[in-house]
Amino acid sequence: MESIKVISYQKIIKYFLIVFLGSILLAISAKIKIPFYPVPMTMQTFVVVFIGLAFGWKIGVATILLYLTEGIIGLPVFAGTPEKGLGLAYFMGPTMGYLVGFIFATFLAGYFSLKKNIFFIFLKLIASVSLIYIFGILWLGNLIGWDKPIIELGLKPFLLAELFKVSLLTILTKKIIKFRKFI
Repeated sequence: MESIKVISYQKIIKYFLIVFLGSILLAISAKIKIPFYPVPMTMQTFVVVFIGLAFGWKIGVATILLYLTEGIIGLPVFAGTPEKGLGLAYFMGPTMGYLVGFIFATFLAGYFSLKKNIFFIFLKLIASVSLIYIFGILWLGNLIGWDKPIIELGLKPFLLAELFKVSLLTILTKKIIKFRKFI
């Protein structure tokens, strides 16, 4: 009985450490900026999908929730912080929909089986990243108004970069899945 408790505590500590390190990786990816108009591109979407693939949906979603909580309480983990504000005020800004979309993208990336062919994996990852942009555009439209060029501002500038990131993740998926066995 004691050995079962020790294993459980060890797993809990291991999972907490993985979630914490994942949130740090996501925060770092938010700070890697490629200057671009109207908003800078970051490696966040790549890392969000990577976390889903590598950690699985349960630990992946926990990682994203920790990251969002860190940002909401005021830690400068989001892209553009602390320059553009901190905490809940920043979270409720134009990027909130994208940030919420991270949860769903990680879930989708980590949930379905990846034992299919490369074409299925590519489509799954496209769907995962699309969730980020769907939530982002819906929030952006409600925030600034649907009469504005929402698609041109919140999606079009990122399409080629996202296609590249998804293609890279598709190629690396089989290697990334091997990492999940350690978790």
